[in-house]
Formats: sequence, C-alpha cells, structure tokens
Amino acid sequence: MFAIAEPIPLWLQITAVGLWLGFVFLTSTIMRRLGHEPELVRKVVHIGTGNVLFLAWGLNIPLWLCFGASVTFTAIALLSYFLPVLPMLDDVGRKTHGVFYYAVSITCLVTWFWSIGLPQYAVVGIIVMAWGDGLAALVGQRWGQHAYHFMGNKRTLEGSLAMLVTSYAATCLILGIAQGINLETFLIPLPVAAVAAVLESVSPGGTDNLTVPLTSASLCYGLSLIG
Repeated sequence: MFAIAEPIPLWLQITAVGLWLGFVFLTSTIMRRLGHEPELVRKVVHIGTGNVLFLAWGLNIPLWLCFGASVTFTAIALLSYFLPVLPMLDDVGRKTHGVFYYAVSITCLVTWFWSIGLPQYAVVGIIVMAWGDGLAALVGQRWGQHAYHFMGNKRTLEGSLAMLVTSYAATCLILGIAQGINLETFLIPLPVAAVAAVLESVSPGGTDNLTVPLTSASLCYGLSLIG
C-alpha cells in the first residue's frame, strides 16, 4: 500500500498539505494577475486541490483530520456563493454549484473509504475527476473540433477522449500503487474510465463533480471486490 512506513508527526502532515495548497492558490493568483484565461486558472485550482487527496493517502493522514479539512472546504465552497472568498473560481462567466459538489464528493469519499482502511478508492474518485475533467475541459477548449450537445451541455469528442484516457491512466496508476501490477490493475480501470467519461458528458450544471467521483470510486471498489 502507498503510504510512508514511518509515522509522520501531525504538524508535518498539516504543513505538507498547507504548503501544497498554498502553492496551488499562489499559482492561480499569479496566473490571474498575468491575464491567463479564467477557465485555465479554474482548472489549475480544480486539479491542484484534487491532488491533496493523493498527498493525504501517501502521508497516511488520519480520518479525523481529512474529514475536518473536507468539511471546512465544503463550508468555504458554500460561502463562496455569497462572498468573494474564492475569486479565482468566480471569473469564468458561469455560475454553478460545481465547487460545492466537488467538496461534498471529497467529504463523502473520505468518510467512506478512510473509515474502512481503503483510501485508494477515494483517491481514484477524486483524481479521476480532478485530472480527467480538468484536462477534458482544457483539451476541448483548445483543440476541440467536433462538438456535441446533451441536455444543454456542450462537449467535444476531443475533450471526452481526453477524459477517457486520463481517467484510465489515473486509475491504473492508483491501483498499481495500492495493490501492485496485475491483470486487474489494467482491466478494472476500463469500465471506470468509460463510465466517468459518459457521466462527465451528460451531467448537467456542475453535477459531474458529484456523479463522476462518487460513481468512479464506487465502481472501482465494487469491481475490485468481484475480482
């Protein structure tokens, strides 16, 4: 299992996460001031905050600390709809509850999988959403040539393909770290990535931040039990 063998002092765990989040938000602030596209800034924050769960897994951060941090993130995300506490996420010209849904997903997955000693599945759900959705949006905007619509969602085939490939690669990586390289490491991510790509395409109004991570984590866990 991917985790540092020697116990790490709590203060060092908190410091490591704080430094990473500080780096993410400092980077986003600099990008805003340099005039980068708001959507690009938003995705940097989206991907960067998702990586915190991978860090928490590797540092073996306890459930109570992960839960407390995720609840705090959820409260801040909710507050951001009334006060400009997350300006780097408010400049993209569209208002959804995606950030709040993202925080709720993290809270649910941390509570579930940390409590049963299988944090890798929480990491699968969030990393699939963080990297898959993040790269899907960026690839679709920059190189998307074949657009399609579903229930008011505008997507591109190029973006959806990026979501599929990234989700597969991320899931393979996490399962490989958690359980070693075997046939399941490469087979289980196939349906996980396919379902994630479909959900990212059809979930309206930012709800993909709920449907993708929760379904990806649950499906990966269920398939692992069957396998």
